[in-house]
Amino acid sequence: MNTISRLMRPQRVAVIGASADITKTAGRPVAYLLKHGFSGEVYPVNPKATEICGLACYPDIASLPSVPDVAIVLLGTERAQQAVKELAQIGCVAAIVLASGYTEVGEEGARRQAELLQAAGAMRILGPNTIGLVNITNRIVLSASGALEMDRFPSGAISLVSQSGGILGSLLSRASARGIGLAKLISTSNEVDLELADFIDWLVDDEATKVIALYVETVRDTKKFRSAALRAAQAGKPIVAFKIGRSEAGAKAAISHTGALAGSDRMYDALFKQTGILRAQRFDELLDMPAALATGRTLRGNRVAILTSTGGAGTLVSDALGVTGFETPPPDAVTAAKLRALQKGDHAALDRNPIDVTLAGLQPELLKGAISAVLESSTYDALVVIVGASALAMPELMSNAIKSCMTVSEKPIVAYISPEAPHIGALLTQGGVPAFSAPESCSAALVAMLHASQYTAALSAASEPTDVRIIPIAQLIEKVTPEVPQTNGPSRFSLADRLASVEALVAEAIDTQFGASDQPTEYRSNQVQHSLDEHQAKQLFSIFGIPTVRETVVTSPEAAQTLARSFDSRAVLKILSSEILHKSDVGGVAVNLSAEAIGVRLQQMTQDVKKRAGITPERFLVQEMVSGGIEMILGMHRDALGTAILLGMGGVTAELLQDTTMRLLPPQGGLSEETAREMAQSLKTWPLLDGYRGRTKADVEALVEAVVAFSEMAAALGDRLLEAEINPLFVLESGQGVKAADGIAVLTQNDS
Repeated sequence: MNTISRLMRPQRVAVIGASADITKTAGRPVAYLLKHGFSGEVYPVNPKATEICGLACYPDIASLPSVPDVAIVLLGTERAQQAVKELAQIGCVAAIVLASGYTEVGEEGARRQAELLQAAGAMRILGPNTIGLVNITNRIVLSASGALEMDRFPSGAISLVSQSGGILGSLLSRASARGIGLAKLISTSNEVDLELADFIDWLVDDEATKVIALYVETVRDTKKFRSAALRAAQAGKPIVAFKIGRSEAGAKAAISHTGALAGSDRMYDALFKQTGILRAQRFDELLDMPAALATGRTLRGNRVAILTSTGGAGTLVSDALGVTGFETPPPDAVTAAKLRALQKGDHAALDRNPIDVTLAGLQPELLKGAISAVLESSTYDALVVIVGASALAMPELMSNAIKSCMTVSEKPIVAYISPEAPHIGALLTQGGVPAFSAPESCSAALVAMLHASQYTAALSAASEPTDVRIIPIAQLIEKVTPEVPQTNGPSRFSLADRLASVEALVAEAIDTQFGASDQPTEYRSNQVQHSLDEHQAKQLFSIFGIPTVRETVVTSPEAAQTLARSFDSRAVLKILSSEILHKSDVGGVAVNLSAEAIGVRLQQMTQDVKKRAGITPERFLVQEMVSGGIEMILGMHRDALGTAILLGMGGVTAELLQDTTMRLLPPQGGLSEETAREMAQSLKTWPLLDGYRGRTKADVEALVEAVVAFSEMAAALGDRLLEAEINPLFVLESGQGVKAADGIAVLTQNDS
C-alpha cells in the first residue's frame, strides 16, 4: 500500500491538538471520526485532557501507543512545524496540516512553508491551510469541515479534489441535498507537498471512483498534471474541472498580438482540451456534469427527445439544448404511431418535439410507454423527461415510472424538475436518473456525456494517448526541411546547424543595433532579451523551414526603386527597426507601390515616422506584395503552464476578431500534423480556408506544415525564444504554399 493509500485509508489516526469541546474546530475531527463510523484506532493528543469523546487522550506525540498512519495537526503555525517534525521522526506516513499563515500571506509565510516541508522529511503533507479529506466509501472522515455535521451523505462514484477547503464543504453539502453520491473529497490547499496531480493519479486506481471533479486555482506542475489527466482518460474516468480566475488579465506580452490573444485562462483551456478534461463554465456544473457522467451511460449523438406535460418547460429545455448544438427532431413515423396508441384524443401533440404527453403525470403506465417508445427509437440518442407539478403529490410514482424504463436502453436519461422540488430531484438522482432544476443544467450534462464519449472514441482510434505527437529532439536532427527562401546553403539542415544559425543571427542583430565594437556586456548574458527586427525574425523562421516573402533591406530611395523593378508584382515598403515593431501605428508601412512611386514614398515615410515616433528610420524593407491569400496569425506564448502555439485569422484586425485556437506543446518536440490540421478546422473562419461559397480552397497542407515547423522551432529553442509571431502568414491557393509577410521574434543570447 503506497503512502497516499495509507493517507486515504488509514488504520490509526492521531489528532494533534484535539479539543474536548466538540463545538470548537479542534474538537470536530475526533467527533466526526466516531460519528461517521471510522473502525480504526483514534489517538487524541492534548496535554490538558485525559479523555476526549470517551477515548484516552495522550499528552504528547512521544506518548502515542502506536505509530499512526495519519495525523491531523490542529495546532497554530509555529507549533504545527514542531509537531510535523516529531511525527516524521516516529515514522508517521502522512500529516494533514490545517494551520494557515503560509504562502497565502506572503514572503514570510512562504519561508514558514519551506520550513514545514523540511521538517516533514520523508513524511507526506496534505496542506497546509487545508480542511482535510473525506473518504465516504470507507467511512473515514479526516476533516474539521462544519459540513460534516450532517448525519449521513450518499456514497457514490464521484471524487472531488479541491484547492479550496471551503469549497470542499460547500460541494459536500450541495451534493448531499441533491442526492448525488460522492466517493472521496480532498482539500489540497497550499500544496506544499501533495497536489492535484498526485490525487488524480491515485483516483485512477480507486475502484469506487468513476468520475473525478476538480476545483482548480492553479496547476503547479504541468507535466505531472498532464500525465495524470491522460492516465485518467485512458482508464475511462472523465475529469470535470472548474477553474477560477477567468477574469484575470493573464500574462501580457510586451510586443506581440499573441500575448494579448492568449492569456493565462486560455492556456488552461488548451491544457484541458489536450488532456480530455471537461471544463465547467459555471460552479453548479461542477456537480451537474459529474452527476450525469457517473451514470456510466454513453451518448453517441446529438439528437434528443423531450417528453413533457407542460409546454413552457419543454420550450425552455429545447432552447437550452439548441444553444449548445443539440437537435430535437420530431418523432419518426413508427415512434409517433406508438405514442398515439398510448394516448387517445387531442390532448397531446405527438408529431413534434418536445413531445407533449399531457396526462403522463397522472398515469405512470402512460409515461412508461412513452419513455420506452422514445428509447427504442433510432431517431433519438438521449431523453430529457420533464417532471411537472403533478409529481408533487406522488413523487415516487413518477420516479418509479422513469426508473423502471432504464433497462429498455443504455441511452442517457436526464430529468428536468419544473417546480421547486429538491426532494423529487434527489429521489431521481439516487435512482440513477440525474435530475436538474435548470434547463441549462440538462444541456451541460448532455454536453459532458457527448464530449466524454467522443474523447474516449478518439483515444481508442489514436495510436498515441493524446492528440499531440511527442517528437524527441534527437529525431529532429536529420529531419528534412523544405526549401527556404532568402537563405544560402543546403535545404537539409541538422538541428545543430539550425541552432548555430540562430546564434549567428542574434549576434548579427546585436551588431546591427549597437555596432560590432560597442556591444553592451549585458547582451552577452542569456538573461537579457533581444528583439530581432522584422527581416531578422523572418530569417529565423526560414532557418526552421517556414517560407517567407521575397525581400531585401535598403537604405536609400534609389535602392528601393531598383529592387521594386525586379518584382513581378507591386511592392511593400516598411521601416526596419527592432525598436518599432508595430510599424503601421507610426506610418511605417506602405503597400501596393509601383517602382516609380516607392522612392518618394520612402522619403515621406522617414518624415512621418520621425514625427510620430521621434525616431528617424535609416533602414527599410522592400518586399514583394502578396495578394489573394488569406491572412493568418501564427504565434507562441509561454507562461507557467508551458508553451502554447496560437493559430488564428490574422492581419491588423487579429485582436479585434479574436478567432484563434491554442495548443500546448508536448513535453518534447512540436505539434503533430494532425493537431495542426485540427487547429485550423476548429476556427470559426475555417470555411474561408476550405473554399467558402465557391472560392478556391487555400493551401491547408502548407499551412499545416508551417504550424508544425513553427512549433518545432519553439520546442528546439526552448526558453531562449521568449516571443515569436508571424502576422500575417499568407495562405495562398491550394498548391501555392504559404508566405510569412511580417514577423516578430524575441530571443536571449547564449552565454559565450
